[in-house]
Amino acid sequence: MTFTIVLISAGAQTEMKRVVGDNATLPCHHQFWQSNGQTLDIEWLLQKPNVKQRVIITFFNNEVYTNDNHASRLSFAGDYLKGDASLLISDLQLTDSGEYHCKVKTGGKYHWSQVNLIVLVKPSKPRCWMEGRLLEGSDVKLSCKSSDGSDPIHYKWERVLDKGKSVGKLPPFALIDLKNPEIVTLRNLTQDSSGVYKCTASNDVGEENCIIEVTMQYVRGMGVVAGAVVGVSFGVLLLILIIWLVFRKKEKKKYDEEETPNEIREDAEAPKAKLVKPNSLSSSRSGSSRSGASSTQSMVHNSTTRTQRPRPPAVATLKENGQPHGFPQSPPAYTQVVPKTPEPPATPKFKPPNPQAFQTV
Repeated sequence: MTFTIVLISAGAQTEMKRVVGDNATLPCHHQFWQSNGQTLDIEWLLQKPNVKQRVIITFFNNEVYTNDNHASRLSFAGDYLKGDASLLISDLQLTDSGEYHCKVKTGGKYHWSQVNLIVLVKPSKPRCWMEGRLLEGSDVKLSCKSSDGSDPIHYKWERVLDKGKSVGKLPPFALIDLKNPEIVTLRNLTQDSSGVYKCTASNDVGEENCIIEVTMQYVRGMGVVAGAVVGVSFGVLLLILIIWLVFRKKEKKKYDEEETPNEIREDAEAPKAKLVKPNSLSSSRSGSSRSGASSTQSMVHNSTTRTQRPRPPAVATLKENGQPHGFPQSPPAYTQVVPKTPEPPATPKFKPPNPQAFQTV
């Protein structure tokens, strides 16, 4: 009866976390040194959940064979004939995550090792923003968020001191949301709340950060600025109004000087015209003669009276008429006098002769 003795050595299980795009070296070391490798077999196998285990690279009969899907990114990292059968994976991808098993065999001896590879994406650069009004006594909310990265992503807010040389604690009244640590609320703002704040997003494979500046504004200061703006605006409007009134007054004075010589007195008497109503052809001539004489005398009398009376100033005209200066005055009323026409002399009635008086006896 022949007995075969099998010697198996097992290496420790190792967990590795790497970033997408990086290179990873999965360790595997054995003690089966050989000069030519004729009896040495090396296999790397990949095991994923719910997927059958498969060989991705092997050394057999002094030749290296790789899986077609990973041929360009898989290779042995060291001298596998002298005990270093580590696996090098270039340009890691998320699909490279899984359990990798290294199996080395020579004669009746075996060596096993396992590496659990986790490929992660580090957080992208987060975006910082602020909500609320930067007024004394009010509250503002600071938030930051990374759009990409493998979970879990941790967020941390800090205050930047000494122009970025160091970081410190948040103000005493700062409130951190435990369910959403990427949000912090600065309550009851004061001048001491002003400064630069930094948010750091991190996971197991990297971190990124963003900063935001908080600058306090006093309500009192804003009121002074608003009052100054209102005062300046009112002053400009008042200056424009004064200039307009000055020009308006000059135009009115010029207009008064031009219109005063052309005013017509309301109390001036117009010449009285006498109209003649002819009743018959025979009386028209005598009536016209009398009317002409009377009209001439009336015009001479009115002309004499008008030259003797002084002209009142323009203000008197405005007070009497009740109309502002510059409006056309109503023409003076002319009185028409119709002289009485003398009645024509009565025409004696003609009586025909009595024919009986001429009868012969």
